[in-house]
Amino acid sequence: MAIGILYSMSISRHKTKVIRIGKVKIGGNNPVAIQSMAKVKTSDVEAVVRQIKELEQAGCEIVRVAVKDTRDAAALKRIKQNIGVPLVADIHFDWRLALAAIDSGVDKIRLNPGNIYKSEQIRDVAAASRKAGIPIRVGVNSGSLSGRGMPGGNSRKPQAQQMVESALKYVRALEKNKFSDIVISLKASNTRDTVMAYRQIARVSDYPLHLGVTATGLSFQGAIASSAAIGSLLIDGIGDTIRVSLTDKPKEEIRAARAILEAAGVRQFGPQIISCPTCGRCEVDLVRIVKQLDQALTRNFPFSLQRKPLKVAVMGCVVNGPGEAKEADIGIAFGKGEGLLFKHGKPVRKVADSRCVEALIAELKKELQ
Repeated sequence: MAIGILYSMSISRHKTKVIRIGKVKIGGNNPVAIQSMAKVKTSDVEAVVRQIKELEQAGCEIVRVAVKDTRDAAALKRIKQNIGVPLVADIHFDWRLALAAIDSGVDKIRLNPGNIYKSEQIRDVAAASRKAGIPIRVGVNSGSLSGRGMPGGNSRKPQAQQMVESALKYVRALEKNKFSDIVISLKASNTRDTVMAYRQIARVSDYPLHLGVTATGLSFQGAIASSAAIGSLLIDGIGDTIRVSLTDKPKEEIRAARAILEAAGVRQFGPQIISCPTCGRCEVDLVRIVKQLDQALTRNFPFSLQRKPLKVAVMGCVVNGPGEAKEADIGIAFGKGEGLLFKHGKPVRKVADSRCVEALIAELKKELQ
């Protein structure tokens, strides 16, 4: 599978250490990877594998599962054997579950400084991870700031500062135990604290950063909150993996993540549609046409990452339509009942609105040959 990378010339990416998570490298100049999480009980191996395979098909590159008890930990080996993406074990409260997960062959461990904080526990997990050759994510959540592992729980300090201090304290504990394959995340439930925390830690650390906003809610508001935080950080050049947390089906997180990466200009996933919002000048059913085109793109280019980024413009009238269509690789500008097809800025032919999706797909296939 070819991986497309498209960084704007104006983005200076924050340089971080390269870390391997299974077959996926993050940090350095590697693509910002998409992560999600299975949302069924981990001990139900069949359900977890089924959900992870759906995530793989949607474009997920790293997947995390919750390890709540020993049954979950024991299921990890079978899950790992039946999936194609790196597997991350999410550990809270019981450090022994981290050891069991490592024995089961996971590709990364996530620890929460708010509930696994004793020095001897950190030492043992670091030793086991170092022996297995897998990284540890120091995953700070704003909701865990009152934990004993946090730096004093000082409410007078800004939340972002508390999160950064907690992460750095944990990183120093791991480094003291000669462990440095570390990934850091700093997730608050609001965009402002999330962005501030990541910007602060990027100034003082070169460990890879996993971006996300925690507990964002249903798809619509969750995607907007995640876009505001993750998108602004990506444009700053900050971030090596992302997870869009939504109260929805896991594959909706992947759709949102891909859209954020494309909007920020850091990755390109196949042809991208640019369409106008329509107004009273539009004389075709542009909403229907764009929806049909989106579905056709999914059928004809199923989640394959293209090295050649392509833009498809679908414009509803003659005001900005021809100009926008000319700027795209392939475009169509509509009048009444038909549109003028453009290719690399040059008009090609007129197409009836009933045949326009078919014509656009045909031209895209020629471009990608």
